[in-house]
Amino acid sequence: MKRIVYSLYIDIDKSELDYQTPYAWDTDQLPKTEKTKLLFQEYYSWLKERHIEYTKAIGVDYILYENDEKWYSFKKFFNETYPQITAYNIVNFYKIHLLCELSKEYDEVLYLDFDVVPLNNDNFFEAWDLQNNGIAILQNNSHVAHKFSEINDPSRISSVRSPTAKYWNCRAMLIESDMSGENDVFNTGIIGAASKDIAKLDYWANFDDVITLMDTLKRDSDMWSKQVRDMFGYDNETIWSYKIQMNDVQIQWLDEKWHHFFDRWDYIKPDCTFCHVINKKFEYVRNWYEKNCL
Repeated sequence: MKRIVYSLYIDIDKSELDYQTPYAWDTDQLPKTEKTKLLFQEYYSWLKERHIEYTKAIGVDYILYENDEKWYSFKKFFNETYPQITAYNIVNFYKIHLLCELSKEYDEVLYLDFDVVPLNNDNFFEAWDLQNNGIAILQNNSHVAHKFSEINDPSRISSVRSPTAKYWNCRAMLIESDMSGENDVFNTGIIGAASKDIAKLDYWANFDDVITLMDTLKRDSDMWSKQVRDMFGYDNETIWSYKIQMNDVQIQWLDEKWHHFFDRWDYIKPDCTFCHVINKKFEYVRNWYEKNCL
C-alpha cells in the first residue's frame, strides 16, 4: 500500500488578503487574514518540523507544497478564468487539485492543513480503513443555522466562510440540480482518502458549469433572498459537499482525536493526535506539546 501525507503553505501577498474580522484574542486587532499570515511566518519551522517528524514515525512519504512555479501557474489560470474567486479560495482549490494529482500515484492520501499539528505518532492509516469505509473527514453541521427564518433575519450576518453560508449555498446548488438540497458541511482541513474514492468524487468534472451555477445563484436567483445570496461564495468546501451528494461518495466522520477543532476554547484532550489550530494560537499549542508530549 503506497501512502503519503501532504500539506500546503502558500504565503499570500498582503495586497490579496480579503478582510476578515480580527481574532477575539488579538489585542492588536489586525484583520484575521493579516494576523494569520504573520503567525504562519513566525511558526513556519515548528509546524513543518511536526509534520516531518510525524510522517517519519509512521513510515510514509511527506510533501509540503509552497509558492513555486506549479502554484503560480495554477493561480494564474484561476485569476484569468475565474476572476471572481479570491486568492484565499484559490489556495483551497489548489489543495484539492493536489489531492487529485497525488491519488494517481498513491493508494491512500492524507492531507493536513499547515495549521494542523500532530501531537503524537498514532498512525492515521492504521486507525482509519479508507479502502472500505470511504473518505475520512470532519462534519461541521453543528455550526449551521438550519432555519430559514434565522438566515433571513436582517440582524444576522454570516461570513461567506461560515458553515451556515456553505450549507445554504450547497443547498441552493443541489435544488437547482434536481436534488433534495440536504447536505453536510465539511471541513477540508484534514482529508484521508483512498484513490478510488477521490476518483469517484470527480471534483473537477464540469467545473466551468459548477462555477456558472454558483454565479447564477449568487446574482440572479429569484428563489433566495438577497440576505441569503450575500452569503454565497466560491469555496472548495461548498463544491466538495455538492460533489459528495451528486456522485454518492461514501464518507466516514473523523472524531475529536483525529480532528480536534482548536478554536473557541483553549483545551486539548490528552489523546488528541491532530490539533487543528483554527484560532492560530500556535504558542499555546507548542507549549502544550512540549509539556505533555516530549
